[in-house]
Amino acid sequence: MKKSEMIELLANNTGLTKTECEKVFNATFDMFKEELAKGNKVSVAGFGTFKISERAAREEKNTKTGETIKISASKAVSFKAGTELKTTVNK
Repeated sequence: MKKSEMIELLANNTGLTKTECEKVFNATFDMFKEELAKGNKVSVAGFGTFKISERAAREEKNTKTGETIKISASKAVSFKAGTELKTTVNK
């Protein structure tokens, strides 16, 4: 489902205009990004939790050439689904 489809569905389900729904949608995900960038978890009850996990720098081998390459440390967003989401998906 694309962002525009989500906004249209939100508008249909809430009675708000598409413009109003888009503002709320954008503000919600901007807030998620800001909190994650600060290193905070974002939990949505019944849905799940987003958090930052840190990956350490490491060396790996290129499987084609056998050459050792350095992979720098990085951060990634991880998601753990909540019980309600798991239950709904597994119906």
